[in-house]
Amino acid sequence: MLAILAVLILLLCSSPSIVVLSSLNADGVALLSFKQSVKDDPAGALSSWNYSDETPCSWNGITCKDQRVISVSIPKKKLSGAVSSSLGSLSELRHVNLRSNNFSGNLPSELFKAQRLQSLVLYGNSLSGTLPFEVGNLKYLQTLDLSLNFFDGSLPPSLIQCKRLRNLVLHHNNFSGSLPDGFGKNMALLEKLDVSYNEFGGSIPGDLGNLANLQGTVDLSHNMFNGSIPASLGNLPENVYIDLTYNKLTGPIPQNGALANRGPTAFIGNPGLCGPPLKNLCSSGSEASPPFSFPYLPNSYPHQDVVGGGGLSKAAVIAIVVGDLVGVCVIGLLFAYCYSRICSCGRRRDDYEYGFKKGGRVRKECLCFTKDELETPSENTEQYDLVPLDEEVGFDLDELLKA
Repeated sequence: MLAILAVLILLLCSSPSIVVLSSLNADGVALLSFKQSVKDDPAGALSSWNYSDETPCSWNGITCKDQRVISVSIPKKKLSGAVSSSLGSLSELRHVNLRSNNFSGNLPSELFKAQRLQSLVLYGNSLSGTLPFEVGNLKYLQTLDLSLNFFDGSLPPSLIQCKRLRNLVLHHNNFSGSLPDGFGKNMALLEKLDVSYNEFGGSIPGDLGNLANLQGTVDLSHNMFNGSIPASLGNLPENVYIDLTYNKLTGPIPQNGALANRGPTAFIGNPGLCGPPLKNLCSSGSEASPPFSFPYLPNSYPHQDVVGGGGLSKAAVIAIVVGDLVGVCVIGLLFAYCYSRICSCGRRRDDYEYGFKKGGRVRKECLCFTKDELETPSENTEQYDLVPLDEEVGFDLDELLKA
């Protein structure tokens, strides 16, 4: 009898738990599975996650709409462990933000079964492995931020199926290979592109110039991109800063659109690049822009044939020389004329030689004649008569001096 009573008491005590367990909806069960994959929760961020609620809508970091989970946001809580594939069973999930934690391991492909996902932010963790091919299933994805992790391998070609993508941030990983074909053509809505500090190689896709909605900085720096810079990058908005530093790019830098009038800091770390704004001059065999010491003129700027490919034309040189000679002669004549009108200088000797008695010494003086002095010659000056060679021309010394 006592044994039976003990069993009944045990059933009564355990029955509430059974009821509670059966009352939690499917989204809550999936989140509790995620909690089980978390190995360490030092801040107790998931302490409110339990079976005692009918829905997980009151749990920390969970946002619901119509009793369905649409957002899981638990940033900077020092959570460690794996990212559970159970998140992919949340059919209404729109946003996942697990940034700045300590999650590690690979991203499960089942995560991308949540096809309504609009943003996946995982930066600042220790995740590794490749980006699953199933990422192409996310037709509504707008933000993909996997930066500051240890992802490697090539980007899956299916990524270009995310045609609504606006922010692609992959910096500080170990991604390699080339960017998928059709990258710029298919993701025309892209506003932010940062793939810096990876190991991407190959040539820069020419269709990146189709990304007309890009803003801020297009960062392709610190990779292994090679070949020439496609001139189509100049089709990007002119207010966009294109960072191509520290790659293996070669050849002349195109000078059009968004690439024109950029400082050398956008191209340093590429020893094979030449032409403005770098000081490296391109060889004569390549299409090079003018040397760095001259201001850049667009290719469409009208120009004339020049001597030797870089100087003034021969006619212009001759005209400049002749003009200089004529100018010097005119200035010299004007100077001589003005000087003769103002002052005439001569050497005076003593009174016995020229009729100027100055104590027998020879000295130089400048005789500046005024109107009165010309009309009334000095008494000490002897008068001399002039002998005209032409009888019809008559003038004396006074008239000559006045003239």
